[in-house]
Amino acid sequence: MNDQQQKLVSKVTVVVVNWNGEQFLEQCLNALLYQTYTPHEIILVDNASTDQSLAIARRFPSVRLLALESNTGFAVANNVAIAAASTDSEWIALINPDAFATPHWLEELMAATIANPRFDVFGSKLINANHPTLLDGAGDVYHMSGLVWRMGHGAVLPTEVEAVHEVFSPCAGAALYRRSVLRETGGFDEDYFCYVEDVDLGFRLRLAGYRCLYVPESVAHHIGSGTTGGQHSAFALYHGHRNLVWTFVKNMPGILFWLLLPLHVALNLVSIILFSFRGHGKIILRAKRDACLGLPEMWRKRRHIQKNRVVTIGAIWRQLDKRLRPSKCSRVQH
Repeated sequence: MNDQQQKLVSKVTVVVVNWNGEQFLEQCLNALLYQTYTPHEIILVDNASTDQSLAIARRFPSVRLLALESNTGFAVANNVAIAAASTDSEWIALINPDAFATPHWLEELMAATIANPRFDVFGSKLINANHPTLLDGAGDVYHMSGLVWRMGHGAVLPTEVEAVHEVFSPCAGAALYRRSVLRETGGFDEDYFCYVEDVDLGFRLRLAGYRCLYVPESVAHHIGSGTTGGQHSAFALYHGHRNLVWTFVKNMPGILFWLLLPLHVALNLVSIILFSFRGHGKIILRAKRDACLGLPEMWRKRRHIQKNRVVTIGAIWRQLDKRLRPSKCSRVQH
């Protein structure tokens, strides 16, 4: 067996974090069992579901079930799974319960690790499961204002983002991480609960010198916010816009933080006005209030993150989206 063939048998743990996803779970797990690249193990972390999720999970004896006693959120549950994963697994693949992997999903990700050894994080192509002619996302974009969205979200397929290319961070709805870099950077920030936690992790990984590659041949069909009421829900609005502030404060390095802070403040003020006109004033104000209340803790984390930064400020600047009108999206796309 040559070196390339040896690398192709690198072990990977696939993690699914579920909360009341009974309508999607069987299809998600079946898709993982029929992968052309067999996972070393599949771990399902259930966040104290009150539906039939556990009964469905127990129909899959080869899937390792971790049933938590309370809803800990996406961030904590993923960290639990990463810590519990087999020590033989060099890679951790994440996929949402409302994302359905095509048969070559994992094989294409693992092949990309061999073809691109300078990268340690890989993102999949997400297709809208309800409208398969539309792209759901081709990796995450981070705007210099602190706004985040999924590249190409809603674009008609095929699009101009069909080629392999570097992206700011992957959407954790379907992504692959080298396990050692997750350990080094502390995994997901558990204060986030859910939403934007993958962008925050991607930003911290980038500050630590790790890069992310978009792999368009690795495909999953994604419902999107399938168990949290949808991307327009109060739950998504609150967590997305609270965590957006924390991500900017923690991660934007050095002089960029101070230069871009007025733009970030303006973004938040515009968001408050916009969502208030849409009838969501109480939710958006609560999100921004709680973001401010959390700033002392986020500033403490910032000191640690920036102390350990290894990339230059210029390298981060080059990865930011700098368009004056960044996106037609008016909400956090996650």
